[in-house]
Amino acid sequence: MRVALFVTCVNDALYPRTGIAVVRLLERLGVDVDFPAGQSCCGQPQYNTGYRRESEPLVRRTARAFAGYPYVVTPSGSCAAMIREHYPRIGRKAAAEGRGAELAEAAQSLAPRVYELTEFLVDVLGVTDVGAYFPHTVTYHPSCHGLRGLGLGDRPRRLLAAVKGLDLVELPGAEECCGFGGTFAVKNPDVSAAMGTDKIDHARATGADVLCGADNSCLAHLDGILRRDGAPLRALHLAEILAATEEEPLR
Repeated sequence: MRVALFVTCVNDALYPRTGIAVVRLLERLGVDVDFPAGQSCCGQPQYNTGYRRESEPLVRRTARAFAGYPYVVTPSGSCAAMIREHYPRIGRKAAAEGRGAELAEAAQSLAPRVYELTEFLVDVLGVTDVGAYFPHTVTYHPSCHGLRGLGLGDRPRRLLAAVKGLDLVELPGAEECCGFGGTFAVKNPDVSAAMGTDKIDHARATGADVLCGADNSCLAHLDGILRRDGAPLRALHLAEILAATEEEPLR
């Protein structure tokens, strides 16, 4: 099976280890992974701040980059939700306003082929035990896009629960937003920081060594609070945990 990796601009710029972990994980499971060089930002920042028409060139670019791949895998529920939920809307609106039916067709073609990483592992590959080893106590924060937009449900927890050596503890108030919310954190910094502090307080109360998530945008927000507080807890993307093995532990 051959898939395309949509690494996302956040991971490309700030968390390249997550992208590398996804490739290691998928290749270990027998998947051939391509990285189309034409990919860039999916357009979510523009779309979320009201610049809807300015996101259209990025829809076209993304659709071109991943044309021909039956599966496009991304370690981001946020970006997966952007493509799956909003690309078809952008395309339909552009077509209705006479800016090209090809945009609507491209968006509609790409959307159902995009999978968040845990969806791909559980729903497409049909695995929960990926052969990972991570001897630490972990608590999991579900991001809003993954939880409410994509409906990931218990897929991430099932994957974590199958990791050898990992002790998974429940996060109180797990379904509450961490406060990042993309541009919400920029427009409402005080509220965002307060929400993030609440999330970190819950995480620290679990006694976990690692606060895990499936969106590095949320984890960047939470990690900033952890670093400022000097807390003995680290934020880590789920892909890096799943990629770790006894032979190749996380470094």
